[in-house]
Amino acid sequence: MKRKNILGIVVAAVVIVLSVVLISRYLTKRTPTLLQGTVECTTYKASSKVPGRIESMKVSEGDRVEKGQLLYTLSTPELDAKLQQAEAVKSAAAALDAAAVAGARVQQIEAALNMWQKAQAGLELARKTFERVKNLYDQGVVPAQKLDEASANYEAMKATAQAAKAQYDMAADGARKEDKQAAAAKVRQAEGAVSEVESYIADAMIYSPVTGEVSTVIAEQGELVGSGYPVVAILDMSDIWATFNIKETLMPKITMGTRMNGYVPALDRTVEFEVTYIAPQADFATWAATRTQGGFDIRTFAVKVKPTSPVERLRPGMSVLIDWDKIG
Repeated sequence: MKRKNILGIVVAAVVIVLSVVLISRYLTKRTPTLLQGTVECTTYKASSKVPGRIESMKVSEGDRVEKGQLLYTLSTPELDAKLQQAEAVKSAAAALDAAAVAGARVQQIEAALNMWQKAQAGLELARKTFERVKNLYDQGVVPAQKLDEASANYEAMKATAQAAKAQYDMAADGARKEDKQAAAAKVRQAEGAVSEVESYIADAMIYSPVTGEVSTVIAEQGELVGSGYPVVAILDMSDIWATFNIKETLMPKITMGTRMNGYVPALDRTVEFEVTYIAPQADFATWAATRTQGGFDIRTFAVKVKPTSPVERLRPGMSVLIDWDKIG
């Protein structure tokens, strides 16, 4: 009996000691600080500067597209009509500019030349008449009145000849320099209007701005979309990162360029990340103080980390788990 009691006491003591050791290890064991982030990537939204009805949709959700690939086209009959109007204005302006450069017609120049020659003949006759009358006046044959009349007629014919010469010169020179410049400016204005409408028409064909995957097609063929309305969303899978909201009490452990390992459950693998962005300002407080004295609200900072090397099948929306105690 004694032996059994002793054995029982020893067993009980061993159990008690083991229990104390296990409980102590459990109580002193530190729970790892796990942070969860979300994978994100750059998203591009394809839209048009002009409103219109979708004439044809070239892509579907999930398609991989290359930069410059046609996504969809718009039907814009109003722009086609405006282009016709602008081209008509351009043609009219070009015709006026050509007329200004060419100057007067040949018939107009010839008519002005004939009038000048006629005025010159009249001037010559008036000059000879004046000289005859003056000689007769000097001889006392005619009165001063006749001399005055001949002199006035001579001066009048001089003015007529000068006016005819000016008309001929103007016809021969064509339009004034200012008129030519104004006509050329109207041509440039019309050309600008045509180019503007053509640029709007070209924008009715929307191309992919980047190589990536189509995540969302918001409007379908036949629907009317407004200016700037995002029709197709494209994910740039080459520009991918994970975002964490980190408590400010954990911030001393990280700086720009800090590397860390993150576990991606969706891929069942660990990926190395590098810190590429730390928010310059705290976002919000999610951990409130439990004590009114000696406690404080803990704010969070957004931190972005990028994979140090391309990760196959890593997609936006996946979770990333990081053991903060292993950083550094």
